[in-house]
Amino acid sequence: MEVINSFMTWVFKSRLGQIEYFKKAPHAAQDSVLKDLIEAGKQTKFGKEFDFSSFKSYQDFAKNVPLNDYEGFKPYIDRVMKGEQNLIWNTEIEWFSKSSGTTSSRSKYIPVTEKSLEECHFKGGKDMVTIYVNNYPDSKLFSGKSLTIGGSLESNPLNSNSKAKAGDISAVIMRNLPIWAQFARTPSLEVALMNEWEAKIEKMARETMDENVVSIAGVPTWTIVLLRRILEIKKAKNILEVWPNLEVFFHGAVAFGPYRNLFKELIPSDKMRYMETYNASEGFFGLQDQIDSDELLLLLDYGIFYEFIPMESWEDENPTVLPLWEVEVGKNYALVISTNGGLWRYKIGDTVRFTSTKPYRFKISGRTKHFINAFGEEVIVENAEKAVEFAAEKTEATIENFTAAPAYFGNNGEKGAHEWIIEFAKNPTDLAKFEELLDQHLREINSDYDAKRHKDLALVKPIIHVAESGLFQEWLRKKGKLGGQNKVPRLSNSRDYLDELLAIMK
Repeated sequence: MEVINSFMTWVFKSRLGQIEYFKKAPHAAQDSVLKDLIEAGKQTKFGKEFDFSSFKSYQDFAKNVPLNDYEGFKPYIDRVMKGEQNLIWNTEIEWFSKSSGTTSSRSKYIPVTEKSLEECHFKGGKDMVTIYVNNYPDSKLFSGKSLTIGGSLESNPLNSNSKAKAGDISAVIMRNLPIWAQFARTPSLEVALMNEWEAKIEKMARETMDENVVSIAGVPTWTIVLLRRILEIKKAKNILEVWPNLEVFFHGAVAFGPYRNLFKELIPSDKMRYMETYNASEGFFGLQDQIDSDELLLLLDYGIFYEFIPMESWEDENPTVLPLWEVEVGKNYALVISTNGGLWRYKIGDTVRFTSTKPYRFKISGRTKHFINAFGEEVIVENAEKAVEFAAEKTEATIENFTAAPAYFGNNGEKGAHEWIIEFAKNPTDLAKFEELLDQHLREINSDYDAKRHKDLALVKPIIHVAESGLFQEWLRKKGKLGGQNKVPRLSNSRDYLDELLAIMK
C-alpha cells in the first residue's frame, strides 16, 4: 500500500507545473481560454446568432454577446434538453446538473458537456489532490478509501425518452468517474446515487463504517448527519475510533466557519486537515491552495472565461462588466462566466471578493440574491457567517444551521430588525451573550449595519429564535428538496423562508 501511495502522489504532482503557469501568467491563460471558447462557439447555432466568426478580441465578445441569467438562458437549455444539439456547444450534451430553482421553476438544469467534465470538474478534483499532497508530503491519501457524499440522478424531465440524465453535479461527476477512481472511493455507486436520503444515509453508514476511510469529500451538513449515524451504530465517542487513518475533509457548497467547532467535536484531532473547494453546477472555480489561509485560488485554465460585475453596478440596466485583468482587491463582484459547458456570459448569482491579484485569490462573499438590504444595511452572507462564527466561539456554542431575514417596521411604531432562526448542535453558555456578540460583530465588520443600529434609530437588536434539532431538514423534506446540495438560504430580503420555518416551529 505504501508503494501505491508513493506512486499516486508522484502522478498527481505532475500537474504542479501547469498550476504554476496560470498563477504566473493569468491573463495569457484567460486569453487562451476565450479564444478556444469562441472557436468552439463559431460552430454552434448560438455562435452564428451572435456572429462569433467576426470576433477578434475580448471587446468584440463583450460587445456582441448579451449577459444572461438563468431565466434569460433557459430557452436555450430547454431546447437542448428536448433533444436539439449543436445549439450552445459543438458536441452532444448528455448530462444536466440540477440545482435549486428560480422564480419560474423548482429546479435549474445546467448543461454538462464531455469537455466540461474532463477539463473542468475532473481536472478540479485532480488539482485538489495535487495541491493537497504537495502541501502535505507526509500524506497517506492513497492508502485507503475516499468517502464521497453525492446526490442522485433522474431521467431528463423534458425528454424522458432521451439518453440524457440530470442530477446533482456530484452525482453526474460520480457516475462518469474512470474505473480507477471508482475503486478508490466508497460507498458503492448504487448506494451513493440513491434518491431517498434517509435510507441512503443509513446504507452509506453501514457500508462505509468498516472501510479504511482516509478522506471525506462532501457538503458539511450531510457529512455531519452521516458521521453521527455511524457513531450511533458503532457506539463510538468520535469518528477517529471508527476511522483512525482519516486525515482530510474536502468540503464545499456552504461556508465552513460555522461548522468548524462541530467537526472538531466529531473528529478531535489537531492533525485533521480541512480543504475548501468551490465546485458548482456551472464549473469548478476555486481551491484552497495554502495551508495557513482560507483564500481560494482562482482556476484559470479550466475552460472557463471569467468576467465580473461590480456590486454597485449589479442592478443597473447596463452594468459595468470587467475582465479579470481589471478587478481590484477588496471589492465585491458578481461572477459572470462563459464555459466549455455551453454557458455564455452567464450570471451565476455568486459574489466574490479578491484578496490578491498576484496570483488571483478570492473569497466567496455571498449571493446576488442572498443578502439583507431592507434598511440600507447591505449585510451579505459573508458578514453573517463571520458574526455567527464569532458569537459561537465566544459562547462555546456549535452551529448546525441558520437563516435570517428582515423584520420590517410595524404599524404601531415598531422599528426594523433582523430576525434569525439558529439551530445549535451545542447551545451557547449564555444565549443573551450570544445575541449581543452577534450584533456587536456585525456592527464591527459592516459599517452600513452599524449606522442603522446607531442608537436603535432604524434597526433594533436582532431577534433570535432557537430551533429544535432537525428543523432545517424538516423544511427541506416538506419542500421536496431533501438531499444533494439543497439548503435554506442563509440570508434573504424576503421573509418567505423564515416564515415557513417559524410555522414548522409552532
